Amino acid sequence: MSYNVNEKGYYGEFGGAYIPEMLYPNVEELRQQYLKITAEPDFIKEFEQLLKDYVGRPSPLYFAKRLSEKYGTKVYLKREDLNHTGAHKINNTIGQILVAQKLGKKRIIAETGAGQHGVATATVCALMGLECIVYMGEIDIQRQAPNVARMKMLGASVRPALSGSRTLKDATNEAIRDWINNPVDTHYIIGSAIGPHPYPDMVTRFQSIISEEIKWQLHEKEGRENPDYVVACIGGGSNAAGTFYHFLDQEQVGIIAVEAAGKGVNSGHSAATSKLGKVGIIHGCKTLLMQTLDGQITEPYSISAGLDYPGVGPMHSHLAQTGRAEFYSVTDDDAMESGLELCQLEGIIPAIESSHALAVLKEKKFKPTDIVVISLSGRGDKDLNTYIDYFKL
Repeated sequence: MSYNVNEKGYYGEFGGAYIPEMLYPNVEELRQQYLKITAEPDFIKEFEQLLKDYVGRPSPLYFAKRLSEKYGTKVYLKREDLNHTGAHKINNTIGQILVAQKLGKKRIIAETGAGQHGVATATVCALMGLECIVYMGEIDIQRQAPNVARMKMLGASVRPALSGSRTLKDATNEAIRDWINNPVDTHYIIGSAIGPHPYPDMVTRFQSIISEEIKWQLHEKEGRENPDYVVACIGGGSNAAGTFYHFLDQEQVGIIAVEAAGKGVNSGHSAATSKLGKVGIIHGCKTLLMQTLDGQITEPYSISAGLDYPGVGPMHSHLAQTGRAEFYSVTDDDAMESGLELCQLEGIIPAIESSHALAVLKEKKFKPTDIVVISLSGRGDKDLNTYIDYFKL
């Protein structure tokens, strides 16, 4: 069975491009060009050079000794938190800004939840001298103030989404509206492995540098390329897609996806799409989606601004449906405790998104000989106020 996208843009039954006619030329232009552009030697050279000299890759694969001792297994952390801008998001924005330039686009739009993708987009726009507009839910603007300030310092215009739950899905709606109104000169840098084809595949390919590095780094440290398990948190799922990519067809590698259960899977305040989702269409693709019986999207909730999305990317829906990946749903409380535990055992303050992935160590019993690689997708600077309020620090 294939876990990768087919030529029509589907992962099993999920994916595709469900878009208004007005967007067809934009998406079709990208679909026809992206593989050609990204295979060009000068593109590859510039992309790799920027990842090395600007982003600071390769990011370390760190053996977490005290965490490993506590949980009786070998835990390695893939340190995406050490990238420039503090998360994995920059891998994708550098790739997409280079594609946009090749397509002759002068104006960049993006959506953001936790703000990390907005910062990464604003960063590459500043680097390349392109106009940048970032759409962000009004609630996320309030709870991610440091990232909003960063975007503005980098020259981006931050526009609030005032509809719906005023979070990530609403920001995405606004960005799509903008794109429909500005089809010729604008490229939409989607930050997650979601959206109409070719976005889920393109974003996954740019993020696949994560699993590519894990393989050779693990070979250096353990004499083997494949871990027993790879673990990543999932909102839309770009850090997870990149972490899983080179292991999808290695059936001996267990894939663990961790989503946000909020206040409990069945509390009505959750983003546990694999448990609560039904097949539906959101933001241009067919995927698992939290919705009412009559197909209205239900409002997701998570203490983490990057995980409160009502769906997951189509690749992850396929991994869930086929059973290739195990899905765990972690509550706010368990995630926050796991984040604090990493601070105090390893001296690393993780993003709350990444803390969800860490919580799997409490949920699943690993063998002492297992090698478990956890994607530390981002650092916790942006979440300090949430940590402060939660722990009454």
